[in-house]
Amino acid sequence: MKNLVLRTITGAAFVAVLVASIVYSPFTFGALFAAVSALSTLEFCRIVNKQEGVRTNPFICVLSSILLYFAFFAYSCGYANAMLIIPSSVFLPYLVTIAYLLVSHLYSERQSALASWAYTMMSQVYVALPFALLNCVAFVPYPMGPLGTAYVYMYPLAVFLFLWSSDTGAYCVGSLLGKKIPYRLFPSISPNKSWIGSIGGTLLAVGVGAIISRYEPSLTLLQWMGFGLVVAVFGTWGDLVESQIKRQLGIKDSGNVLPGHGGFLDRFDSSLLAIPASLVYICTIWGM
Repeated sequence: MKNLVLRTITGAAFVAVLVASIVYSPFTFGALFAAVSALSTLEFCRIVNKQEGVRTNPFICVLSSILLYFAFFAYSCGYANAMLIIPSSVFLPYLVTIAYLLVSHLYSERQSALASWAYTMMSQVYVALPFALLNCVAFVPYPMGPLGTAYVYMYPLAVFLFLWSSDTGAYCVGSLLGKKIPYRLFPSISPNKSWIGSIGGTLLAVGVGAIISRYEPSLTLLQWMGFGLVVAVFGTWGDLVESQIKRQLGIKDSGNVLPGHGGFLDRFDSSLLAIPASLVYICTIWGM
């Protein structure tokens, strides 16, 4: 009972902070996910550094994730243009840190430098990049604005609403029908996930998309429902990817920062694939 109460309080606070930060302003949105990116990257580096012969540089990896995030923030929201600098130049500090991460292993005298390189780059591609890309989801072209873009909080918020509804639907439907229809999604990776639960979660996410379409007319009903479908499918894969990583590393949780919920990677694992998929989906729609 104590664990349930703790999980409930932590979960409610987590949702409240995330929703409030996204809705309040682009600056609170940027500050929150810069912190999430940094802490998730740090968490990833710590768990992989427990492997024999692997040594990433947590400090520089975290610094790189922060630089990458704010480079995308400045580029996406139009501040680079407003400051009369070449937009692509905002990525230069990040590229310097990446070069350092690669070159530094040449002087480490470790025979398994390749593994350290691989995990170092994975911290950027798998963890830092998706959070940075969330800026491209949040800011859309708006020629009438002073910066040429507009912050549409409903887009990043919708990603998490779809993920939460997908998780809730999958849990409820799986609990009710999982024993009657015992077909597992990926039994070797996550024995508790069932096909019927996954389908139920996807349908609920699509339904949430239909509800959002009534309040946010920037996308049509079918486009919002498609958005929910994309996030639910890729969110499920994102969850499975992190489950496989933890299984390979022999750990149960990525951390214990969030009492009753594990670490940041445990809470944002689904979004690491759902965010890039959302960006591709939105760009495809706007390109039509």
